[in-house]
Amino acid sequence: MTVHLGELFRRNAEVVPGAVAAAMGGRRITHAELDDAANRVAARLRALGVGRGDRVVCWMKSGLDVLPIFAAATKLGAVFAPLSTSLGPDEALPFVRHARPVLVVAERPIEGADAPFEPPAALLAAPPARDVVCAGARDGDPHVLFFTSGSTGRPKGVIVSHRANHLRTYQGVFRDDAEHSVCMFPLFHMAAYTLALSAWQTGGSITFAGAGAAELLDAVVAARANRLYGIPAVWARILELLDREPGARDLSSLCAVDTGTSATPVELLRALKERFPWARARVYYGSTEAGACTALADADLLARPGSVGRPVAGVRVRVSAGGELEVKSPLLFDGYFDDADATAAAFDDGWYRTGDRAAIDGDGYVSIVGRLTDLIRTGGEAVAPAEVEAVLRAHPAIADVAVVGVPDPRWGEIVCAVAVADPGAPRPDLDELQGFCAARLAGFKKPRRLEWTAALPRTAATGQVQRALIVQQLLAR
Repeated sequence: MTVHLGELFRRNAEVVPGAVAAAMGGRRITHAELDDAANRVAARLRALGVGRGDRVVCWMKSGLDVLPIFAAATKLGAVFAPLSTSLGPDEALPFVRHARPVLVVAERPIEGADAPFEPPAALLAAPPARDVVCAGARDGDPHVLFFTSGSTGRPKGVIVSHRANHLRTYQGVFRDDAEHSVCMFPLFHMAAYTLALSAWQTGGSITFAGAGAAELLDAVVAARANRLYGIPAVWARILELLDREPGARDLSSLCAVDTGTSATPVELLRALKERFPWARARVYYGSTEAGACTALADADLLARPGSVGRPVAGVRVRVSAGGELEVKSPLLFDGYFDDADATAAAFDDGWYRTGDRAAIDGDGYVSIVGRLTDLIRTGGEAVAPAEVEAVLRAHPAIADVAVVGVPDPRWGEIVCAVAVADPGAPRPDLDELQGFCAARLAGFKKPRRLEWTAALPRTAATGQVQRALIVQQLLAR
């Protein structure tokens, strides 16, 4: 039996047609409306020459209008490639060129992109169409392409198949309640689609809200949501708001309050259990490439501080001789698009190399103890230090600079710039430096911390910056 996610939209339109599929900012779309819009958009995409295996880059505001385009591409067997609009046109262009799409869906053209452009309004205004069926569909076909960056900032495209995405989000045949989830992630982020598909696999709904505490909690109340996932930084804001406004909202519908990163403070977990004693609290660890790898169950939450739990169903983990956590499972991505070297480097005899240093105890619980690469993981996003450094070096007051990730209980890591001042120019403060970066870098890439130093530590032989030593020095302060 071929598992093709295009069937999901048709099935829900038949079984729960009037139920809400997604909501955002007071607007709602039912499963029947989503399927109908997807068919109309798919027919228009097909007329524009989009077919099975073709890549469609979607560079548009994070809103409900993205979903019919995602569903349409899925039905056609095309590869949906969402791109963040927090990127400026110059930042977006290398990703678009790397993906080699047959079509770019965007509010405005991306100058220099070698692909036809279609505004989303034109797609969404397409006339009614019959149900679209992808001829020759296979569950191993590529479903989505999520953009990321390597340590040098070079574009990489993570290819995830229909089979892997189905397995990442499938919740079993015996679940008898629908999942109604609130999502803090924007609709260019892998987690947004994982949470949406997870809810839709149950005939449930997804409500997209920003990362503001009040906005998320108001969304929970409006949807009577039973699941809320937040990274530690967002949960900290939520808990602070609940302390200021106790009893202001009825959150009794929540059955699961989930979080995750490589390190979640036990104080935060304890606060979640105290605030939501009736709900399950869980920690998940994973990545775009691997999906969910491990989970720390509610029963283990406080007994295993610092752990990210044990492998989820179907996942095997091991620690290499070099201390790196490696993962093997049917949830893994198919590789990096058009980058055989990066794909080969990401695997060790079929085991995905996570880039995280880890330890596994005698009971099989995994703890993440560090990173092997320079890539910074902050608030669920990946930041290449070299890209940020290139921008900062253009500032007239900076003679030399290194960008590192400093551990942070809210963000996992924060982007920190350690700079050597040019003696002939006044030193900017952090706000000024962030303003300098505003038109050059997406918000999550801008430094959250600025330190000045007389010189950067470098290796004697090659002159490479000793980033690990810089982080140690910063932590010692």
